[in-house]
Amino acid sequence: MTPQQIQTIQDYLQQNNLDAWLVYDFRGGNPVFSQLLGGKKWTTRRVALLIPSHGEPLLAVHRIDAPQFDALNAQKTVFLSWPQWQQWVREQVSPRRRIAMEWSHHGDLPAASFVDGGVIDLVRSVGCEVVSSADLVQLCTARWSPESLEAHRRAAKLVNQIKDEAFALIRGRLAEKKKVTEYGVQSFILRRFADEKLDPDHPPIVGCNENSADPHFEVDAQRPKEIRRGDWVLIDLWARWPGEEHIFSDITWVAFAGEQVPGEHHRIFNTVKAARDAALQRCVDAWNNQSPVMGCDVDDAAMNVFRQAGEEPHIIHRTGHSLSPGAKIHGLGVNIDNFETHDTRLLLPRLGFTIEPALYLPGKFGCRSEINVYIDEHSGPVLTSEIQGDVILV
Repeated sequence: MTPQQIQTIQDYLQQNNLDAWLVYDFRGGNPVFSQLLGGKKWTTRRVALLIPSHGEPLLAVHRIDAPQFDALNAQKTVFLSWPQWQQWVREQVSPRRRIAMEWSHHGDLPAASFVDGGVIDLVRSVGCEVVSSADLVQLCTARWSPESLEAHRRAAKLVNQIKDEAFALIRGRLAEKKKVTEYGVQSFILRRFADEKLDPDHPPIVGCNENSADPHFEVDAQRPKEIRRGDWVLIDLWARWPGEEHIFSDITWVAFAGEQVPGEHHRIFNTVKAARDAALQRCVDAWNNQSPVMGCDVDDAAMNVFRQAGEEPHIIHRTGHSLSPGAKIHGLGVNIDNFETHDTRLLLPRLGFTIEPALYLPGKFGCRSEINVYIDEHSGPVLTSEIQGDVILV
């Protein structure tokens, strides 16, 4: 942690009437810990970082893991036994009255809840009130640096280009009356990512017809489904430059293999498109009105379009997820969600996320339109990806 990061944390604590932030981890169960400190921390025992609203950070670490933290700018307590651990909690935590931790009331926000319930019990037993660190976490770990934004934009251009090439591959194969499969298109995308030295983390989704109705469909390499004339195709692909400081570009587009999109497919696409645009407009309106907006608010904007269209039975997931630095495509910031969880985290400047409303008709087809949005601290919500206006014809 840099002095600037510590000051940012302490400013937040003071502004929100919090005495400290206690970041507890056991064997990597809390990703906030390693991301906050930077670098890989392969801890084998419990470890805790206490950042008070005033003064120097405090670290409690087992002797076996202690050498990893020699360079950390904090007052260190090295312990061996569980009574020594509990003594540290009593001595350092009990003087504080309100402490932020990676916890949410009733587990309402699992994306920000990483601490074992027993540890929460221990902290409460010494007289502390525990409050959620959800907004503090995204403030400190999910914001994009200028370098991350620039790298994300470069990756996004390539991801969009490779998406176009994948649909062109399907179009060309069909025109030549040559076989083309979901697995073949997926393999092509992975080869292109490798050519461009992009990191996809795991393979993209290429789903045809009923397979596109499974949001986490996995292509069967042994029995690949052939894409034929009259088929509906969904491609969901993502990649970034290697390195956890970089941000994924994550997009989903759909196409129809024919000259005219069937009526039901066209209607569903237009409904998804309207939901996507309503969610984006909710972000823009909040910025223009200088009013706070939460992830749940933006999700509601999309879901209301679906409900008004009578498509509620075909909703199976939230509207979007965080894009932030770290090990995973789904970051530690706000999700666009009032469906799976009630995400009350704020859309803050320098955060990024997807907007990807979708409708799924089991056994028939699914439609998702996914864009990437960044909250610029000067101009507000901006698109960092291309946006699909019509169904692609292949």
